[in-house]
Amino acid sequence: MDIRNEELIEKINQVMAEEFEADPELIRPEAPLMETLDLDSLDLVDVVVLVDNNFGVMLSAQDFSGLKTFQDFYDLISRKMNEKK
Repeated sequence: MDIRNEELIEKINQVMAEEFEADPELIRPEAPLMETLDLDSLDLVDVVVLVDNNFGVMLSAQDFSGLKTFQDFYDLISRKMNEKK
């Protein structure tokens, strides 16, 4: 699955906005992930499933420890996808 970075970001934004009913305009690289999507710790389970279903990578609880912004999230998914290759 070869996907360019811009396409990956668009897809992540679309999936997250739809799943968590967030305003797509608020989803920007510098925006805080948890606050923008109004996520709590239980929602992270949904995020793990969404990422697995849509991007074919598994995230662990440790992966979320350093995440603050959407850019961090994009980088994480991109890195995980590259590790799978």
